[in-house]
Formats: sequence, C-alpha cells, structure tokens
Amino acid sequence: MMSSVDQINTEPSSRTMESDAREQTTGHGHGPVAAGEIAIGVVIGRASEYFDFFVYGLASVLVFPALFFPFVDTLTGTLYSFTIFAAAFITRPFGTALFMGIQKRWGRGTKLTLALFLLGTATAGIAFLPTYESQGALSIILLIVFRSLQGVAFGGSWDGLPSLLALNAPKERRGWYAMLGQLGAPVGFLVASALFLFLHSTLAVEDFLGWGWRYPFFVAFAINVVALFARLRLVLTEEYTKLLEEGELEPIPVREMLAGQGYNLFIGAFAALASYALFHIVTIFPLSWITLTATQSINEVLVIQVIGAFVAMAGTIVSGVIADRIGRRTTLTALALLIAIFACFAPVLLHGSTTGQDAFILIGFALLGLSYGQSSGTVTANFSSRFRYTGAALTSDLAWLLGAAFAPLVALGLSMEFGLVAVSLYLLSGAAGTILALWINRKLKPLTLRRH
Repeated sequence: MMSSVDQINTEPSSRTMESDAREQTTGHGHGPVAAGEIAIGVVIGRASEYFDFFVYGLASVLVFPALFFPFVDTLTGTLYSFTIFAAAFITRPFGTALFMGIQKRWGRGTKLTLALFLLGTATAGIAFLPTYESQGALSIILLIVFRSLQGVAFGGSWDGLPSLLALNAPKERRGWYAMLGQLGAPVGFLVASALFLFLHSTLAVEDFLGWGWRYPFFVAFAINVVALFARLRLVLTEEYTKLLEEGELEPIPVREMLAGQGYNLFIGAFAALASYALFHIVTIFPLSWITLTATQSINEVLVIQVIGAFVAMAGTIVSGVIADRIGRRTTLTALALLIAIFACFAPVLLHGSTTGQDAFILIGFALLGLSYGQSSGTVTANFSSRFRYTGAALTSDLAWLLGAAFAPLVALGLSMEFGLVAVSLYLLSGAAGTILALWINRKLKPLTLRRH
C-alpha cells in the first residue's frame, strides 16, 4: 500500500542505470517521463487508502468500544477494538498475493478496479453495521469480516506507480520523489481526523454515537471512486503501460518471489520498523490513552492531531531534501536514533500536563514525517528487476504487520498494566530493528550489486 522503490545505496544498481539511460531516449516510442504526473496519481491513491484506514482507527477509540463492546469496561472494549484493528494488517499480504494473480490473468485495470471497489465497499459497509445492542455477537463478527476485507483490498490496491516514480525520477532527486509517494499518509489522516473533529464537536453525544460516526465511512466510498479514476487514468494509458513493462514491473507468483529473494523482504521490513512502530503510537494510541485517563477532552486531542498532520506533511517534504543531500541510509539511521531518544521521554510527556501530552503528539508527528518520508522501500532496490514489483508490495505489507498492526493494542494494554515505559520499549525495539537492518543491508550491498 504505499511502498516506494528507491535506491538506498549510494551507488545505483545496473538496472537503475539502464532505466536512467532509457529516460534520455525516445527509442521506445514515448516522450520523457512525466514524474510529476505520476506523483499526483500516487498521492491521490495513497491518501484515499489511508483515509479508509484512519477512519477505522479513530472509530476504534471513539465509537466501537461503546457500540460493539458495551458488555465490558471501556479499557477492555478499546483493547478488543484494537485487536480487530490489527486484522486488516494480517490479511493484507494475502490480498497482495490474491490480486497479483488477478492482475496476471485479467490485467492491471481489472485488479485495481476490483481492489478499490472492495476497499470502498468494505469501509462503507461498516457504516451499515448493527450495534451489539440490536444484534449481539453478529455485529462483532460482521465488524471483523469488513475489517479483514479492508486489508485484503488494501493489499490488492498496489499499482506499481510508486516503483515507476522512483525508477524514473532524476537520479539526484530520488529522495524527493520517494517522499511524494509517502505524502498520502498525513493527508489521509488530516482529512479523517478533521472530519471526526467536526462531527464530534458539533453533534450531541447521542447523535454522534447514533448516526454521526457512520458518515466518514460513507464518505470513504466516494473518495475511493475519485481515486480509482485518477489512478486508472495513468495505469491504463499506453505510455505508462510501456513504462511499467520496460521497468519489468509485473507480478510474479509470491512463492517464487519468496524462494528467490525472500530475505530482502525481512531486511526491507525491519529497515522501516522505527517509522512504522511510531506511526500508530502518535496517531491512534495518544487518543486512546488520553481518553481513558480523561486528562483532556476528545476535541482538544483531535485539534492537536489535526495540527500534527500538518507537521507530518511538512516533515515528509523536508525528508526529501535531507535525503538527497546526505543519503537515505544516513537519514534513516539518524531518524531511528532520534526516535529512540524521543522514546525515552515518552512516559514523562504523556503522564505529565496537557502541554506535555501535546508536545508528545507534535514531536512524534514531526519525527514520523521525517522518517516515514524515506522509510518505505528502503532496500527494495536490492531486488533484481524480475522480483521488484511483487517484492516492493510484500515488503510494505510485512513492515506494516511487524511495526504498526499491533502497536495500539500492545502499547495501551502494557501501559495500563505496567506504565508508560511500555511505549518507550516498543519504540526502542523499532529503532533497534531499523539500525540493525540498515547495517545488514550495507554488508550485503556488494553481494547485491554483483547479483544485479
């Protein structure tokens, strides 16, 4: 969902150099690559997908404990909601594998249309769910089903545009163009959190829980339709089809990919671990913690998170400039260290005053933007050309599963039991995973280049 193939190594691979050479010629019958146009398609597509996921994440705190788990206390209900929240990240790799097969048989357009229709339908379907009060356990089962379908669809929505963007970006600005593929996350969160803020602040509690919360899930379907046409406009044209084929950005069986270069999946996933571990710790967890401890009002937290989304957008943009100047590996290593330092202060900030909690959110969003802007696809250039398309998609799936899927559940559950030091340990483990993976990638770099 989101992966952007960019060269982390300071030297380009032979495949990348060949791609650069193709940019200088019209021998394939098409003009120069419009990287900016590809970037627009990537940002629109990723923003729509993230909107769906963040709408669900915010509802997991604000709505689902009361409506689907009224038979337990609020903390337990929130933990149950976060358990179902993780279901989409578990099913996402299966969606990637399923839709790779669909693309191979029926084409990229069919695959993307089915995936986004399923994503929009699953998200909108949640808006029609009955509550536990009216249907009992059936309502929870349906919630699990729709959430799992979101993950399947999200895995199937990989269109190769981020890979195409990175392969055709100017060599000296690869960090900048890699960042563009990541902007969809803060944009999606901004729209989702602003919409929930508007509804929660203008409606009475009974109206918000009765019908207001359903509105963002309806909106998701319309957004996905717009995103679908924006992306199909690119991936179905003759020019971009040729570019995808020239870059050998075509699906292969997942089993073959795992057998051939499966080790790169794990290196790539762990290289992004610090950023992905931070992702839901600053977007979803603070809202749940502050809501349960009643140290601020929900509306106050949502306002800070809307501001934080803007901070993350700025950080993402800045990351492109930094990466092009000092290199991606250096940028990611430095950010992992900064996240580790931030982790040490997390308990003090979250357990302190309103100012401290707001500082945790805003600093966290700044670090998230800087790190996430360069985190996705950090080592997918290690994949040989045949494995790159499928490898990039599965690397992203695995990174989300390992780093972000269970973050709200683990952080909230352990924090309530053992204190906020659990948040520190979670983020420190992510930072350690990133630093180790980048070190391993550097050691394997000469072998990778020789294989290419």
